[in-house]
Amino acid sequence: MVVKTLSDVPAQGVEGYDRIEKRVVIGQDDGSQEIVLRYFSIGVGGMSPHHSHDFPHLVKIEAGNGAVLDAMGNERHLQKGDYVYIPDNEVHHFINTGSEPFDFICIVPKRGEG
Repeated sequence: MVVKTLSDVPAQGVEGYDRIEKRVVIGQDDGSQEIVLRYFSIGVGGMSPHHSHDFPHLVKIEAGNGAVLDAMGNERHLQKGDYVYIPDNEVHHFINTGSEPFDFICIVPKRGEG
């Protein structure tokens, strides 16, 4: 069994992503051979680029206000307590629309954390 607090895990910048920090909270280093739990924080005015992956995402919003946009630019507002499922290969991007960090948990299969 592994038990951590978020402050146990150092934040790292994400290359190609504007004002985003990532923490791999639970992953291979903890013995998880199938899934990875990551924590992202998007700073005020920050966003990820439009992108897709060959794996699904499960997302839970933890703090702040933001949005997720699809390939057509359709925007869905997100706030603490909201959940998002993004299937394999779906183009998407997250944006902070608020005045404080926009934080979320993102769970992916092991191959999603490369």
